[in-house]
Amino acid sequence: MVKEIQLRVNLIEEKKENILLFKASKQLGVDKNEISAVKVLRKSIDARKKDIIFNYKVAVYLDEQVPEKSDYIFEYKDVSNAKEIHIVGFGPAGMYAALRCIELGYKPIILERGKNVQNRRRDIKAINRDHIVDEDSNYCFGEGGAGTYSDGKLYTRSLKRGDVRRIFENLVFHGATEQILVDAHPHIGTNKLPKIIENIRENILKFGGEIHFETKVTDFVIKDNKLQAIQLHSGKEMTVNSVILATGHSARDVYELLHKKEIRIKAKSFAMGVRVEHPQEIIDQIQYHCSGERDELLPAAAYSLVQQVNNRGVYSFCMCPGGFIVPAATASGEVVVNGMSPSRRNNKFANSGIVVELDIDKDFKKYDHFGELRGLEFQKDLEKIAFLAGGRTQAAPAQRLVDFVDGKFSTDLNETSYQPGLKSAPMHSLLPKIIGSRLRKGFAGFGQKMHGYYTNEANIIGVESRTSSPINIPRKANLEHTDIEGLFPCGEGGGYAGGIVSAAMDGERCAEAVIAAF
Repeated sequence: MVKEIQLRVNLIEEKKENILLFKASKQLGVDKNEISAVKVLRKSIDARKKDIIFNYKVAVYLDEQVPEKSDYIFEYKDVSNAKEIHIVGFGPAGMYAALRCIELGYKPIILERGKNVQNRRRDIKAINRDHIVDEDSNYCFGEGGAGTYSDGKLYTRSLKRGDVRRIFENLVFHGATEQILVDAHPHIGTNKLPKIIENIRENILKFGGEIHFETKVTDFVIKDNKLQAIQLHSGKEMTVNSVILATGHSARDVYELLHKKEIRIKAKSFAMGVRVEHPQEIIDQIQYHCSGERDELLPAAAYSLVQQVNNRGVYSFCMCPGGFIVPAATASGEVVVNGMSPSRRNNKFANSGIVVELDIDKDFKKYDHFGELRGLEFQKDLEKIAFLAGGRTQAAPAQRLVDFVDGKFSTDLNETSYQPGLKSAPMHSLLPKIIGSRLRKGFAGFGQKMHGYYTNEANIIGVESRTSSPINIPRKANLEHTDIEGLFPCGEGGGYAGGIVSAAMDGERCAEAVIAAF
């Protein structure tokens, strides 16, 4: 017999051996010897009060053994000679579209503009050290997509879009720790994720799929509203049956190509703002109600903040405890920042995007002449301003937090994790009013919710502009483009996902949709 129960364990109890077994036997009213095993299904921490609680959901096995195998089985077939499906982009949406194709007996042909994870490292090092941006190989482009070298968070709210557990189990199948099946906010870490990505690649190749790195799609050949072929930067043309377009939210050239060819796209609302970076110790002391170092059993503390300012949401985004801030530009002449954490989350800084909701129909009147690209052009302009304010390198403009709210130039800045460096700049006047004024009020309000958060020991760093795509590529109920037969917009680039897991789920759905269309 197996029974699922909830257990609450305080910090002192957590240090005791076999505490879950003891509490499970007490709650069920059975002798400990009758319990074969207690398996943790979910774990979270409640630190809202001084008495910190570990919440567990557990399966208690009574005179029964824990199954050795997962309920999820991934059976891949040799598809070397099977019907082909072309996939543009090898981020999570493209990867999981490819894996699903192989499971269902179809051959994925993957075209990725960037490099594999190993060769990508050199280009990332060049951004950090030499301020050189390779437009096709960077923190956003390359094998594994934007998540590979910029965190590996797996938390998603997209629970109705697919089987979240299936994605987690598949990551474990490809080498991720089983801890992601348990944690309430699962995370792999940017130091661990590349190996998992490599394992997925090897599996796709092993079963007959094709992956072409440094292969950029530059045009679509369309006849009678049906996709016939794709053209590559090399001049080669590839005949296609169907294409899953999984290029990510930063592939601006793809949006511009679709717009130029009058293939329907739609401007959508998104969010922009800055990164804020605190010493991790400050966040730990706030969240864990302690005056010194956090207890060794507690992870680096995270936070989630949101409030309404002038009828718009101002909120934390992609919070990275014990993490780093990284340069996420995809072209010369722009500065973009993002956050990441290693698996142990043991860096001395905490950072988070703090962003403002922008309304595509109200906030971009000066950009109306760009039509459906108006949000994208606004993004570009803000990134150019950050580049100029940072000194025309990948150094980022920054300001101490209280100085930013007070409208005061920071004569010096705090230490930072951002490797290209910071340059003091008047962010309060550089940011457009629709963003800057709301951020200033938002930060002051956050200080009331988290006492100690509002401090000049924190830097704000600009700009956090790639939270999601400013473009939606519309599709029908069968996930095919509304006008172009054979084109299946997918993942974050299509406007249908917001992270690794939701993109992976959408990739699987698109693969199934293409096969259903056959």
